[in-house]
Amino acid sequence: MSQPTDLFNRLAQHWTDRAKPFLTTLDGRIVTYQDVDEGSARLAHALAEAGVAPGDRVAVQTEKSPEAVLLFLACLRVGAVYLPLNTAYTLSEIEYFLSDAEPTVVVVSPAKEAATAELCARLGVKHCLTLGTNSDGSLMARADSKPSTFAGVPRAADDIAAILYTSGTTGRSKGAMLTHENLASNAQALAEYWRYTSDDVLIHALPIFHVHGLFTATNITLWCNASMLFLAKFDADDIFTVMPRATTMMGVPTFYVRLIQDPRLNHEATKHMRLFVSGSAPLLAETHRTFTARTGHAILERYGMTETGMNTSNPYDGDRVPGAVGFPLPGISLRVTEPETGHELPQGEIGMIEVKGPNVFKGYWRMPEKTAAEFRPDGYFITGDLGRIDDNGYVHIVGRGKDLVISGGYNVYPKEIESEIDAIPGVLESAVIGVPHPDFGEGVTAVVVLENGAGLAEADIVGALKGRLATFKMPKRVMFVDAFPRNTMGKVQKNILRDTYGKLYS
Repeated sequence: MSQPTDLFNRLAQHWTDRAKPFLTTLDGRIVTYQDVDEGSARLAHALAEAGVAPGDRVAVQTEKSPEAVLLFLACLRVGAVYLPLNTAYTLSEIEYFLSDAEPTVVVVSPAKEAATAELCARLGVKHCLTLGTNSDGSLMARADSKPSTFAGVPRAADDIAAILYTSGTTGRSKGAMLTHENLASNAQALAEYWRYTSDDVLIHALPIFHVHGLFTATNITLWCNASMLFLAKFDADDIFTVMPRATTMMGVPTFYVRLIQDPRLNHEATKHMRLFVSGSAPLLAETHRTFTARTGHAILERYGMTETGMNTSNPYDGDRVPGAVGFPLPGISLRVTEPETGHELPQGEIGMIEVKGPNVFKGYWRMPEKTAAEFRPDGYFITGDLGRIDDNGYVHIVGRGKDLVISGGYNVYPKEIESEIDAIPGVLESAVIGVPHPDFGEGVTAVVVLENGAGLAEADIVGALKGRLATFKMPKRVMFVDAFPRNTMGKVQKNILRDTYGKLYS
């Protein structure tokens, strides 16, 4: 019998113990693997009834819940393309994604139904459905009476399973098209590399609208018939409550900073754990060393991105080097090149990181020229990250070739924020940069030049942006200058601004 090529069936073939908990919520609700199968089947029927056909997009902006995970699986089963959206996005931000992706169905939290339904009607989206956190909402009402089995729609390995929007430094957000093979291969590689088994119990405190929480954490659990302790968000009290029942945790650096600040973090509290993983933003070497001293556990840092899933990881067995992101995962090739020419550089030299493998995305949604520009002729994807490979083969990320800011694990696109600030009366121009921040990795920081006579203060800028930008994009500080440093071509030298304000949050 041939192996399945679609992600759902590649995951489901590992569910040998269907009575086992897939996830357990903080209040004790248990969702077994049989519940996963049957619940996603009912949701798949509801989507099909709403007119979702293979290849159609289903956009989802809901709060974290077990049903939200099942909805992702339902999209796979019906052959749709899952499009998760950050819950912090405002309606004006959502409008771009819906206009670009043209989904057949949009699923939102009940509180957002009225405003989103009006937007959907204006954009010609067929259905605006709701999904709450208590098995409620119009989507669940449609699904509850549906059959608990679903035949599934055949999907090839190269068919698109999800589109995740990612930001660059110019232009609008780009939809990265991730295939069934991209997601399945990454789950398999991580399961093997991190020695994941059905005995593992993961503390899941991440959001489920981006790669880390939705694909890395959830898919590896599903791949291994393992279990999750499913928390709505990161809360130190909740983490310490569930930790004695867990074996692994995946988090962003902010999680580990918060845990280090808690006096309960010690060897005794973490004695049941076998693995702590960090990603989505650089982990400070100081955080790595302090955590080890307090617990005896060395955090395993890895490197990934929206377009590729995970590319590298520090070893499970062997030195987990603070400040390094380890080695390429099995099946993935990585090289460091001269950015302009693409010529591979000698080991130890800093250049552009390029990757190639079954994890690398299919391209950007409806952007063939942009897609072509991001790939070398031999198939390597140009990540935009600068790095080097040391004498022991460890990859180190030293910066980004683009001015993307990563704050709290989220990509923040400076141009979008600058456009909003520049529109404020009294502002001549602005520059948004990322500055090292002890909690968020990078703090979004706005540097503003005012028009002559304008009397704006920091609070005025922040107040004008509220409701215009998602909270994670909001500047943590606004600084004022008389003029920007510029190069001979007139371009603002953001590197000088970053140096100037490098200790703003320290």
